[in-house]
Amino acid sequence: MSVRTDKVSELIKKEISMILLKELSDPALGFVTITSVKMSPDLRNAKIFISVFNKELRENTLEHLNSAKGHVRTKLASRLHMKHTPELNFFIDDTLDYVEKIENLIKEIHKNDNQADE
Repeated sequence: MSVRTDKVSELIKKEISMILLKELSDPALGFVTITSVKMSPDLRNAKIFISVFNKELRENTLEHLNSAKGHVRTKLASRLHMKHTPELNFFIDDTLDYVEKIENLIKEIHKNDNQADE
């Protein structure tokens, strides 16, 4: 990524976080965190990765955000002063799930090693 796309990514992450916090306060969203934003090289598309605290609400939250992305994009356009406001696409960031799975596997290995030593 170039320095420009990195800066725009960070700016969009910050602004969408504020929009979700202050202007799109819907209980159906749950506790959402924007974990990262990946911009296309031409700055016309943004992949927004989210983390949802309650795992059961993930799909519902993702659907809600994708249905509200036009509203979020409009709010973002008024804050950004860019020639083109990027298209927004929300995705679940499953990095923490992956980390948890690896940690559980490591614990299981240590547990089996301890049982074999006894």
